Amino acid sequence: MIGWGILVAVITALALAVFARRRELVSTRERLAERRTALERGTHKARLLYPQVDLTQCIGCGLCVAACPEEGVLEIVHGQALVVHGARCVGHGRCAPACPVGAIALTFADLNERRDLPVLSDKLESTATPGLFLAGEVTGFSLVRTAVAHGVAVADEAARRTLRSESVPDGVRDLIVVGAGPAGLACALQAKVRELDYVVLEQDELGGTVAKYPRRKLVMTQPVTLPLVGVLDRESYTKEELIETWRAAAHGQKLPIHTGVVLESVSRAADGLFTVRTNQGEWRARFVCLALGRRGTPNKLGVPGEERTKVLYSLLDAQSYQGRKILVVGGGDSAVEAALGLAEQPGNEVALSYRREHFSRLKPRNEARLNEALQRGQLAALMATEVQRIDEGEVVLRAKEGGAARELVLPNDEVFVFAGGAPPVTLLEKCGVSFDPAQRAATPPLAESGPGFARALAVALLLALGVLVWTLALHDYYGLPLVARIDSRWHAALRPTGAVGLPLGILATLLISFNLAYLMRRAEWLGPRWGSLQRWMTSHIVTGILALLAALLHSALAPRSTVGGHALAALAVLVATGAIGRYFYAFVPRAANGRELALEELHAQLAALSAEWDRGHRDFGERVRAAVAELTASGPWMGSFPRRLISLLASQGRLRQTLERLLRDGREAGLAADQLEQLAKLARRAHRAGLMAAHFEDLRALMASWRYFHRWVALFMVAILVAHIVIALRYADFGGSP
Repeated sequence: MIGWGILVAVITALALAVFARRRELVSTRERLAERRTALERGTHKARLLYPQVDLTQCIGCGLCVAACPEEGVLEIVHGQALVVHGARCVGHGRCAPACPVGAIALTFADLNERRDLPVLSDKLESTATPGLFLAGEVTGFSLVRTAVAHGVAVADEAARRTLRSESVPDGVRDLIVVGAGPAGLACALQAKVRELDYVVLEQDELGGTVAKYPRRKLVMTQPVTLPLVGVLDRESYTKEELIETWRAAAHGQKLPIHTGVVLESVSRAADGLFTVRTNQGEWRARFVCLALGRRGTPNKLGVPGEERTKVLYSLLDAQSYQGRKILVVGGGDSAVEAALGLAEQPGNEVALSYRREHFSRLKPRNEARLNEALQRGQLAALMATEVQRIDEGEVVLRAKEGGAARELVLPNDEVFVFAGGAPPVTLLEKCGVSFDPAQRAATPPLAESGPGFARALAVALLLALGVLVWTLALHDYYGLPLVARIDSRWHAALRPTGAVGLPLGILATLLISFNLAYLMRRAEWLGPRWGSLQRWMTSHIVTGILALLAALLHSALAPRSTVGGHALAALAVLVATGAIGRYFYAFVPRAANGRELALEELHAQLAALSAEWDRGHRDFGERVRAAVAELTASGPWMGSFPRRLISLLASQGRLRQTLERLLRDGREAGLAADQLEQLAKLARRAHRAGLMAAHFEDLRALMASWRYFHRWVALFMVAILVAHIVIALRYADFGGSP
């Protein structure tokens, strides 16, 4: 009967393992397809900050994916984290501290050609004009939390320099803050904390860019601490709630904020003092913080009729528009949110015009809402269209369909244009801020640091050497047979219940307890978390090794077939599975992901070449791309091992047939011999990369279960250890008798 129970349990476990594996394969296939979609739409590239994953370090725990507030930036592919939609990253920075092995770093996108971002030092100071600081959205960062951090940092730096500077003439303030958005407000509050003489100049109203958001728009995605106010502990606030909080802070702290003041220029004299010129006079200060918005002047469409009063560039309250025929122009989140808000109002007929065939910069929740609205018929999406003319009662668009174009006329009452805004580059350059990429320090590439196994081995070696020295020094005891040790003068101290052996056993138990606390640190729902996960992961490895060595010495290097001996054996297996799995689980998925990334590069090269072929040889390039894509897609994901083996053999035949057809078509299309050779080489490389990705996925499948095995061994070890402690407390001799 017991045998049947064991058999049923084994069959159930195998069935669950197969089911889990199939689910993992389906999930990986879907995520790879999503990454290919991101590549096609251009959303794989970040606009500013993005996470870069060191595949030699990543262990695939998924904590970075769970920590990211933006959906789809990171996904687990082949058991490791990969960037899928890099354009959705807005720099929250939660992923890096969530990684227990330090495999993620937030890095800047390629800034070599960006002429819309200011050149700043790490102190947020203009490299061209010392003492002139920038903070908030104008630096390229759009998060409220980041803007607050910028404002606080600038005030602290101004205070630090003020303490060591010489006295200045009367009427010269310590700091002038231009802009009363989140960065400017935080800078003002921190300036008051640091007892600076300061003033805030704002051309509109308190709130900056946030004040121009649509009514009840949700702002922020994580808590932030505001000086003199405290923690705004909710992850999201409506625009109205946030503005009210800021107004209460400004009024309660009596901040010197002057509204209606328009900045004209900032100049720095030879003595280092600044003069800020505005429409209401001049102000002088030691330091200036420009906490301006980034949007500046809205981009225009440049079409006839755009000067009409019905053309608007922002939407504050969608409820003000009902029973209207409305066109929204743009493809970003602002355009989609405006279109959705207007479509919800009674009687409105809303159309959304975007010049591209796909939306590439939408947040997942906005994309999902848009798709739902399109399915319900609440609004119309006019893709690949551009406004040609705006008349009094209609709008004329140019629609692209294949290689042809046609004119589309829509009845219209209002046009909302969300084509972005030109940052105030001219004004900032006039104030002494450089935008020249040549003056920007190059971002050092993130080098792979290796799996970290060598460091673990070094620690283990040092600890093992210490134990070796200990055992050699006490060889007169450890070298004796067990029955002869009773007569040794060291036995009373070194035996498991002795003066040295017992504390070593207690130490091993404490180390194991601390080692398991790593699992509690990883759990987000447990509330307060101390220390970085990377340090906890390091301590997890070190305490595991230390616990094993302490337990070995506790056993007097002579474990027996007892409960305690079995606990020691389980601990040894646990350490071994952790060390071996740590290395291989990082190496094997990295190999698979490396093949996938190489395959993407090959497809990009093929796309570039085939585009050239298309120009001179009709649609030959498109046919080549389709054939190679089909060829590489047929390699992975073929099911069971026998089917994969059959697929491997059959794929060579498919490759040969496909190449023969493509080369024949290429000769008929008039391609040169060197172009045909290049085509054949790329096709073979792409086919091989696809097969290698499938092969490494098989190998990774064998290693994927190591973590689960590691956990079950840990559970088994803890259970036996508890039994060992209970038995020892009840029956062991702690009295010191031989």
